[in-house]
Amino acid sequence: MNGISKAVEKKDHKIKTSGRAEYIADKKMAGMLQAAFVRSEIPHGRIVKIELPPLPEGYMVVDGRDLYDNHLLVITAEQPVFAMDEVSYIGEAILLIVGPDLALARQLCRETKVTYQELPAVLDKEKANAVAAHYHFAKGDVAAAFAGAAQIVEETFTTGYQEQAYLEPQGMLACWDAGEKKITVYGTMQCPYYVHSSLMHALHLDSRHVRVVQEVTGGGFGGKEDYPSLLACQAAAAAKKAGAPVRIIHDRREDMAVTTKRHPGRIHYAAALDAQHRIIGLKVNICLDAGAFPGISSVVMQRSLLSAAGVYRIDNLEADGRAVITNTVPNGAFRGFGAPQSFFAIESLMNHLAAKVGMTPLAFRQLHAAKQGDETCTGGCFHQYVPIHDMLEKAEELSGYSRKYAAYARPQSGRYRKGIGLSLFLHGCGFTGSAEKDLLRSKLILHKNADDTVEILASNTDMGQGLKTTFSKIAAEALGLPLEQIIFDNPDTDRVPNSGPTVASRSIMIVGRLIEKAARRLKTEWVSGQEQEVQEIYKDDVLIPWDMEKFHGDAYPAYSWGLNVVEVEVDRLTGMTNLLGIWGVFDVGTVIDYMIMKGQAEGGILQGIGYGSMEKMEIKAGKLSQSSFTDYLIPTAMDTVPNEIAFMDNPYANGPFGAKGAGELTLLGGAPAYVAAVEQAAGRAFHAIPVTPERILAAEVKQAEV
Repeated sequence: MNGISKAVEKKDHKIKTSGRAEYIADKKMAGMLQAAFVRSEIPHGRIVKIELPPLPEGYMVVDGRDLYDNHLLVITAEQPVFAMDEVSYIGEAILLIVGPDLALARQLCRETKVTYQELPAVLDKEKANAVAAHYHFAKGDVAAAFAGAAQIVEETFTTGYQEQAYLEPQGMLACWDAGEKKITVYGTMQCPYYVHSSLMHALHLDSRHVRVVQEVTGGGFGGKEDYPSLLACQAAAAAKKAGAPVRIIHDRREDMAVTTKRHPGRIHYAAALDAQHRIIGLKVNICLDAGAFPGISSVVMQRSLLSAAGVYRIDNLEADGRAVITNTVPNGAFRGFGAPQSFFAIESLMNHLAAKVGMTPLAFRQLHAAKQGDETCTGGCFHQYVPIHDMLEKAEELSGYSRKYAAYARPQSGRYRKGIGLSLFLHGCGFTGSAEKDLLRSKLILHKNADDTVEILASNTDMGQGLKTTFSKIAAEALGLPLEQIIFDNPDTDRVPNSGPTVASRSIMIVGRLIEKAARRLKTEWVSGQEQEVQEIYKDDVLIPWDMEKFHGDAYPAYSWGLNVVEVEVDRLTGMTNLLGIWGVFDVGTVIDYMIMKGQAEGGILQGIGYGSMEKMEIKAGKLSQSSFTDYLIPTAMDTVPNEIAFMDNPYANGPFGAKGAGELTLLGGAPAYVAAVEQAAGRAFHAIPVTPERILAAEVKQAEV
């Protein structure tokens, strides 16, 4: 690969591989105090009494009374920063004990006794009445389609929790300047301005008196989108009261027990088919478990609904989605943002419908695949080229899918059986609907120094996905400068404008485009040896205007596309599976850096396969049963095989050098492709993930009984 796609050494490669990168756990300040939590031990109840042990000198209690407003501002502000009168889930923060020694602070927390009046708890989303978000939309004539159907098929799919499993646990360090009445928070995060807004709200400060600095961040996958705002407000309350820097860092068990997860889901489909086996009508009902508070569940629900029809043209569609409140740990952002739940369901449904009508999964998909000019599920349009046909050709070349599918469809005997599965998927790039224009209005600044180096001033964060490198490459290419002349430091809200959060596969396509435009302007105005500054603000390219109330129009300006093929061998005696092959074909427009994108693809596919195969997390009596990597299993290098990855050449005119969103897309197809392969090998359908060895064995037993 040549041009901008050619791989370069990552900007932060040396500092990380040498061990010199400083994370929040490495940051020290004079007089710094440590904090530990007293947390709820029941899923729902009133706090009757709190009995504290004697506190040594230099130790203090911090709770909701130490904030101007004890509510966390996310989209709305229902969640308390500290529970005061009532607890709503196991692990909810009640108070902090702050002092010089962390071990002693934790001991004092263990000695604190909280007396509760227990209240009824809702622990099952199917029994929940409180709704965090609800959307309904339809297109075409669904009633007529079902009335005229040759057959109607209904299926229900369920998905569980998924833990982000980032390398670095959550951590924040807050400092209060009493003279300036200013709070500064350092931490591991994806969205500095989300944290900034939450602190302004909780402390009743204006923007000039709040500073947020992202430290080197060891992974996020969405888990550091919404939760850091809560931790920052808790640390800020402690720092303000103590008059000293206060650091809070979760250990792994605490991190897994109390931070947000992927929403568990239940997706029900009713499909109306005509005599030629075409889907002429589709009804979908989605229920997601928001946990104890709404958080960002409304936006997750939107993504889930927008993915419910997959990559297929469905002329008559009705969709209804609810995110419900339960007395369990709040759920939030995770790579894919509601789409992985729906893609597992719709891709599995396509496999099962194909089997019912006597077609191969591939032929059935080709019968329904969308093409350029077709309507989206919300009455928008696929305006750009849809590369599904090209991707399928490439997948056949790489994996031999059809040949292997036919071979494995013949009767197999013996202990080990093979199967191969395919999935197709898309991901809308950027925020849903008009949010980029109406809500974010992202701003980007390029500052040229007198020494002719150019600094990118943006609030987007590098959390391992390579943004320091890709942003710098875009600027360097547009300016015609060596990469070494481009600077992109971790964001500090005192220095950088709000270019929006590092979420929704928006950083490259939206903010990268602002960088390219600003760099081209700067190049025309360039005066060597002088300081100069150029700013760009996002302007919307209106296609079919989005109406959130009606859920109608173009939900996204562009889509990225993907295809996964997974080949497995199933041991019928143990239920264990062995991966034989993994293939991925992706359209992300122009690849900005081949090795970075290949890493995104390989990691994303494996994360998706983990979601579909082994990442089991359960709630029992309101408490998560898995809280370490001993009992919550994720795929490792020992569980996979070398991936074969290909990228399609399909540049997007409004992306930087033709690039589109990429990061979330790569996770979406792993679970459905894996499950499809297991279904062929095991000879039966699965409707719930993860498909663990226990579920495979249970299927074998059930099959034997029949």
